[in-house]
Amino acid sequence: MGGPDPDTCSAKGCRSTAAWALLWNNPKLHTAERRKTWLACDEHRGSLSDFLAARQFLRDVEPHQPA
Repeated sequence: MGGPDPDTCSAKGCRSTAAWALLWNNPKLHTAERRKTWLACDEHRGSLSDFLAARQFLRDVEPHQPA
Protein backbone atom coordinates (compact mmCIF):
# COMPACT_ATOMS: atom_id res chain seq x y z
CA MET A 1 0.00 0.00 0.00
CA GLY A 2 1.28 3.61 0.15
CA GLY A 3 3.48 4.85 -2.69
CA PRO A 4 6.71 6.78 -2.48
CA ASP A 5 7.03 9.61 0.00
CA PRO A 6 5.59 12.75 -1.67
CA ASP A 7 8.71 14.69 -0.59
CA THR A 8 11.16 12.32 -2.30
CA CYS A 9 13.54 13.45 -5.04
CA SER A 10 12.17 12.92 -8.58
CA ALA A 11 15.45 11.51 -9.94
CA LYS A 12 15.11 7.90 -11.06
CA GLY A 13 15.98 5.53 -8.22
CA CYS A 14 16.67 8.29 -5.69
CA ARG A 15 14.97 7.99 -2.31
CA SER A 16 16.47 11.11 -0.74
CA THR A 17 14.33 13.81 0.78
CA ALA A 18 13.73 16.71 -1.59
CA ALA A 19 15.27 20.07 -0.79
CA TRP A 20 14.35 21.85 -4.03
CA ALA A 21 11.26 22.37 -6.18
CA LEU A 22 11.95 22.68 -9.90
CA LEU A 23 9.04 24.48 -11.53
CA TRP A 24 8.58 23.82 -15.22
CA ASN A 25 6.18 23.63 -18.10
CA ASN A 26 6.21 22.48 -21.71
CA PRO A 27 5.08 25.51 -23.72
CA LYS A 28 3.76 23.22 -26.48
CA LEU A 29 1.36 21.59 -24.01
CA HIS A 30 0.79 24.02 -21.13
CA THR A 31 -0.30 27.63 -20.79
CA ALA A 32 2.41 30.12 -19.81
CA GLU A 33 1.08 30.31 -16.23
CA ARG A 34 0.96 26.54 -15.66
CA ARG A 35 3.72 25.10 -13.50
CA LYS A 36 4.49 21.45 -12.96
CA THR A 37 6.90 20.45 -10.20
CA TRP A 38 9.77 18.05 -9.95
CA LEU A 39 11.41 17.68 -6.56
CA ALA A 40 15.18 17.38 -6.19
CA CYS A 41 17.65 16.54 -3.46
CA ASP A 42 20.89 18.52 -3.31
CA GLU A 43 22.72 15.83 -5.32
CA HIS A 44 20.24 15.83 -8.23
CA ARG A 45 19.28 19.50 -8.36
CA GLY A 46 21.85 20.23 -11.08
CA SER A 47 21.17 17.25 -13.33
CA LEU A 48 17.38 17.62 -13.17
CA SER A 49 17.63 21.39 -13.74
CA ASP A 50 19.98 20.84 -16.70
CA PHE A 51 17.61 18.29 -18.22
CA LEU A 52 14.67 20.70 -18.06
CA ALA A 53 16.70 23.74 -19.12
CA ALA A 54 18.08 21.94 -22.21
CA ARG A 55 14.48 21.55 -23.37
CA GLN A 56 13.60 25.14 -22.37
CA PHE A 57 11.08 23.81 -19.83
CA LEU A 58 12.67 25.09 -16.59
CA ARG A 59 10.94 28.18 -15.21
CA ASP A 60 12.19 28.47 -11.62
CA VAL A 61 14.00 26.66 -8.82
CA GLU A 62 13.01 27.33 -5.22
CA PRO A 63 13.47 25.68 -1.83
CA HIS A 64 10.98 22.86 -1.30
CA GLN A 65 8.47 23.47 1.47
CA PRO A 66 7.08 20.11 2.65
CA ALA A 67 3.31 20.04 3.04
